[in-house]
Amino acid sequence: MNDTSPSPGRPPTDTPLLEVRNLGKYFGNVIALHDVSTTVLAGHVTCVLGDNGAGKSSFIKTLSGVHPPDSGQLLIDGEEVRFASPRDALDTGIATVYQDLAVVPLMSVWRNFWLGDEPKKGFWPFRRIDIPKAKRIAKDELRKMGIDIRDTDQTVGTLSGGERQSVAIARAAYFGARVLILDEPTSALGVKQSAVVLRYIVEAARRDLGVIFITHNPLHAYPVGDRFLILNRGQSLGNFAKDEITQDELTKLMAGGAELHELQVEFAKTR
Repeated sequence: MNDTSPSPGRPPTDTPLLEVRNLGKYFGNVIALHDVSTTVLAGHVTCVLGDNGAGKSSFIKTLSGVHPPDSGQLLIDGEEVRFASPRDALDTGIATVYQDLAVVPLMSVWRNFWLGDEPKKGFWPFRRIDIPKAKRIAKDELRKMGIDIRDTDQTVGTLSGGERQSVAIARAAYFGARVLILDEPTSALGVKQSAVVLRYIVEAARRDLGVIFITHNPLHAYPVGDRFLILNRGQSLGNFAKDEITQDELTKLMAGGAELHELQVEFAKTR
């Protein structure tokens, strides 16, 4: 059995920041999600795993206010909520970092951190961006995530893939996110950069955020995850706490388990 006590800095709590109950989403006759349930606790990481077409994107978009659910409930702090738009979800504290939209490569690090919400100084009509303050806060918040940027004027495009993700994560945490959804943050990265991002995920949880880590890779999910939701064709194959499933079992469920065994038997016969 695995130890599921909270990691250092993770508060012990039984009250979910976000609870998903029997969530369903349909596009005509296509079942995007059906009867999906899980919980997200403060200071913990809930991993949502599945291959392409499993329903991960629909899950993200339903939680982030892009698509309203057709059935089921979303609860924040035990109270049911319905989002009319992504802005509604963001105002409630649910922030989503999409892999391909996390940063603007040709903009500086500090500009990417603020993206139009820079601190201002002075009075109208002479009000202007407080650049020294904006740079200082951006650098301090990134340092809290474990990354030390020497020059926040450098463009984000000069950073590594893992460091770019850290800018987006630090930005979301600073602007009041309580639940942070990370869309496949390690899928386009090598081994070392993936490890960097996984450290940032743990650090975000240590800052009392509830993290939803979307991935297709159980080897990335298991070391950082506290709960695992496995999707297949829009349906849940299971919603497990860490002490309820081993890494091997998680990998087998992700890989199709019985389907792969049948395929191996079929290949053996043909040979």
